[in-house]
Amino acid sequence: MKPQRIIIAGGTGFLGEILTRHFRDQDHQVIILTRGESKAKQGVEYVHWDGQSLGDWVNYLKGADALINLSGKSVDCRYTTKNRRRIYDSRLNSTRALGLAMLKMEKPPKTWINATSGTIYRHAEDRPMTEADGELGEGFSVDVCQKWERMFFGFELPLVRKAALRTTIVLGNEGGAFVPLKTMARLGAGGKHGNGEQMFSWIHAFDFCRAVQFVVENNELEGVFNVAAPEQVQNHTMMRMLRSALDVPFGIPSPKWLLEIGAMIIGTETELLLKSRWVKPERLEQAGFQWEFPALEKAFADLLAKPMFAVETKLGTV
Repeated sequence: MKPQRIIIAGGTGFLGEILTRHFRDQDHQVIILTRGESKAKQGVEYVHWDGQSLGDWVNYLKGADALINLSGKSVDCRYTTKNRRRIYDSRLNSTRALGLAMLKMEKPPKTWINATSGTIYRHAEDRPMTEADGELGEGFSVDVCQKWERMFFGFELPLVRKAALRTTIVLGNEGGAFVPLKTMARLGAGGKHGNGEQMFSWIHAFDFCRAVQFVVENNELEGVFNVAAPEQVQNHTMMRMLRSALDVPFGIPSPKWLLEIGAMIIGTETELLLKSRWVKPERLEQAGFQWEFPALEKAFADLLAKPMFAVETKLGTV
């Protein structure tokens, strides 16, 4: 892949940072749209934007090889009225601003990749959800994803190839779900969550970066893609495999009522653990994508052996 100019909107969170390092280390020019200050750091240019208004940042999009939008408030919070509004606004406003900016351009980015989530599908314990026959769910999180995708695909941009990535839980040492799961298991609380029958859909952080790059590189790929590993397991199996990888002999299970109390204390929602996400990456498989970590046992072994990237100063702040 020859050096390209890649814009990442909302690139200072967990996924943005690993994706930034991934592309930067391949000598691509990476420009981050951030609510923080404009600056250059560690070979990456940070450009201030407010995530909703057009401004000078628009000029950086012109002629770019790819625009990757990861903007959005973390869903790891209590779903209060205020937080729900912020979750909606941070996703919809940023996507609208990017779309409006490109409508005015003679030479917009060649590719626009927008984040979404595998949680858009229903609670599924009976069969996997593919892009072709997956059934959408109900509730707040699903509604967020549906509105987000409608906003994204609603822009008619004939010069721009568009892809929405329905990403599942990304496992990495730098952040996300793996860090607290690992801590819980080491403290002896690594048993099943709820009844443990819910499916756990995941992808290794390295494969997430490679999947994004795969979509950027292959010009025929557009539309919706499930971003997940091909092997999905139930929650009780996932926790057993994690305990084994950590060499922890036992794990106390966490019934739903206990998880509800814990979620209130730490300011999150039990949906993140209890919803059964069975997301099959059918379109990536059909396109010929090859996973470095297709199986969870191999992914855990790699993550526990060493960090994916060397420890270094944070690339930026939100």
